[in-house]
Amino acid sequence: MLFWDIDRERMDVENHSAGLIQRVLEYGTLQDWRLTRDFYGMERIVADCKRLRTLDPMALSFVCAMSGTNKEDYRCYQFRQSTPTPWNS
Repeated sequence: MLFWDIDRERMDVENHSAGLIQRVLEYGTLQDWRLTRDFYGMERIVADCKRLRTLDPMALSFVCAMSGTNKEDYRCYQFRQSTPTPWNS
């Protein structure tokens, strides 16, 4: 279950779409992705993902491949580039 820590009765899928989309991308199945895409549409998914501060690199690559967008346009990619880890510097 992807949303084990969220009260489904109080979950607002419109106001919390970015968090829901992020969780599906990072932990969901292909079927979860299809349901999310059908519900929100690619345009909304891309817009929400572009504002995320963090997103798993594989999830970012998946969104870019599915939408035909560049990873450089996403905030999470820019943020990761500006904060290198100490052991990689």
